[in-house]
Amino acid sequence: MSLYQSNVNHIFDDFIKDLSVARRGELPGLNKDQINIDVRDNALIISGETKKEQKYEKGETLIQERSYGSFTRSISLPPNVKAEDITAKFENGLLELKLPKSASSGKKITIE
Repeated sequence: MSLYQSNVNHIFDDFIKDLSVARRGELPGLNKDQINIDVRDNALIISGETKKEQKYEKGETLIQERSYGSFTRSISLPPNVKAEDITAKFENGLLELKLPKSASSGKKITIE
């Protein structure tokens, strides 16, 4: 597992409001065409790849703090999320996912 892969595991925050959940994550240096989002097996799969720029062909790298490579992040969907209504917005390196929840599907059991 690359260092970049482990860093991606700690970039998401969760927020709950009324009947929806929002997940917000930082993906600096990417544009929306470099990010893939899928729903599979009750999980949200976020993947992509950052590539190292080859701007400086001469000289050596002294310090490299940014990570490069491919990443995949799988997040379990909360109960009652309507997968078909999930939306995503990406702006200024911040990915925001809105996961609307359906009304509770509980059932009252009558005792005979």
